[in-house]
Amino acid sequence: MGGGVRHIGGEERRARLGVRHLLAPATPGDSPEAVAEALVALHGSDPATVFLSVAARLADPAKAVPETERALYEDRTLVRMHGMRHTVFVFPAGLTSVVHTSTNLVVGARARAALVKDMAVAGAPDAAWLAEVEGSLLAALARRGQATASELTADEPRLGERFAYAAGKSYEGVHTVSSRLLRLLGVEGKVVRGRPLGSWTSGQFTWAPAPPHPELEPAPAQAELLGRWLRACGPATEADLKWWTGWRVTEVRRALAAVGAREVTVDDGTGGRVPAYVTADDTAPVPAPSEPWAALLPGLDPTAMGWQARDWYLSPGLRPHLFDRSGNIGPTVWWNGQVIGAWAQRPDGEIAWRVPDPGLRREAERAVTEQAARLQGWLGDVRVTPRFRTPWERELAG
Repeated sequence: MGGGVRHIGGEERRARLGVRHLLAPATPGDSPEAVAEALVALHGSDPATVFLSVAARLADPAKAVPETERALYEDRTLVRMHGMRHTVFVFPAGLTSVVHTSTNLVVGARARAALVKDMAVAGAPDAAWLAEVEGSLLAALARRGQATASELTADEPRLGERFAYAAGKSYEGVHTVSSRLLRLLGVEGKVVRGRPLGSWTSGQFTWAPAPPHPELEPAPAQAELLGRWLRACGPATEADLKWWTGWRVTEVRRALAAVGAREVTVDDGTGGRVPAYVTADDTAPVPAPSEPWAALLPGLDPTAMGWQARDWYLSPGLRPHLFDRSGNIGPTVWWNGQVIGAWAQRPDGEIAWRVPDPGLRREAERAVTEQAARLQGWLGDVRVTPRFRTPWERELAG
């Protein structure tokens, strides 16, 4: 690798995380838009995660819900849409075309082919019929502004038709045309999730027409997305980048070259070092935050889910307690850039937390206790149960 390649150790990586992810005391965000810009994307698979992630990074967490709802449903400065790894995220509105072109075009083409194939196997109408129903759906949605699948089916009854899929397999089932088609149109960037029917914790979303976005070329779009993510999360290994984007390794390497990424090394978790990358202007050392910090982050928070290799901020011994069987992380307790435990909300609203290390310093214990009180205070009467339950979260929730 040569003597000129700089090594960025775990301590500096954790310092970068604290500052750039707006978790250190001196670096809070001033709006949901600022939080989303800093993190590139907020995980949206669990509706509550978006609001909890924003609240953890604002100076006044009580503003998280009204301000995030404003950004999502009134100003449309944030957009909930499908993105990397077939996952729903909340993105800054200005990034939607980049995400769509860099990631969703290929996924959408595959999803459309799969839907047509599944319908054909089930003896359902053909692609021309599906295109006709799609046009009717989009016209109805344009008239309504936003609507549920049931409301759209009332306008276009063919959306209610059912077809079987994966007959004879363990996961066989029955889909409605509306459920598969709306998901497909979301991946293709034609519709987005609108305001939920219930509160901010509800997963019963309406649908809305996607905001207009310019057509881009895939390679520049991939370079733009990767560059933004490296500025937020670098250094990152090639494996981290491939995992986060969901791209082929050739696409990752092409984007790294396009942004002029600089090679550094990071610890590999076994005492060795492996190549990693930062943006060309990000090679200077980053000092630790001026004050120590604690945070209680929700399940699927983008910081906890930011890298494939996590040993530099999460002890392998904690993994069985903090993840579900599908690899989804639950609510976590952080101290100075490391995951040290878990938290959960009990039925009476209390925020309970567990840190197994008996050597936790009094300063850290006091800071975590303050963060738990802060979270419990702004949640008030709201009860939040993560969509993906993990062992310690279940135990702490009682």
